[in-house]
Amino acid sequence: MQEIKRIDRKLVHQGAILDFYEDTMLLPNGKTEKWDFISHRMGAACVLAVKPDGKILMVRQYRNALNRETLEIPAGKRDSVNEDTAVCAARELEEETGYRAGKIEKLLSLKSTVAFCDELIDVYLATELEKVGEQKLDESEEIDIEEWDLKDLMEMCYSGKLQDAKTVAAIMAYAVKCRN
Repeated sequence: MQEIKRIDRKLVHQGAILDFYEDTMLLPNGKTEKWDFISHRMGAACVLAVKPDGKILMVRQYRNALNRETLEIPAGKRDSVNEDTAVCAARELEEETGYRAGKIEKLLSLKSTVAFCDELIDVYLATELEKVGEQKLDESEEIDIEEWDLKDLMEMCYSGKLQDAKTVAAIMAYAVKCRN
């Protein structure tokens, strides 16, 4: 494959957690082209939380990009670029569901949208859950908690009813882990 080279990057907009850039790219044929790039400054973590009875905690919330509610695993951005993603995942679990994990282990890391974004999300498995209180949601959040069987979630992934990349990846990774 011939080399493509970035020759310029201009900040178009700086958001709360995302920076939007316009990159000027030099193509192998000598022409230049403008490409969009989104930088996720903090990174994120998510957590597949499994109750002692095997039920998986899911959160249902409105997502502006899709203009509808989605069913996902708890997730959120790190508080700083230095925050351990395991700490972030545990915090998001407790804030969004009111549960605390007795055990948390990393399942995988993923880049959510490699074509135009550098967001890195670490995916964790939380077990030995204990209900420790109520949700501690941000003012702008409204989240319903649901409990699902792995089999039903896998069917939703395969049918296209679940489309959130981090959620699908977490469910599939957990299903493989359960088989081993």
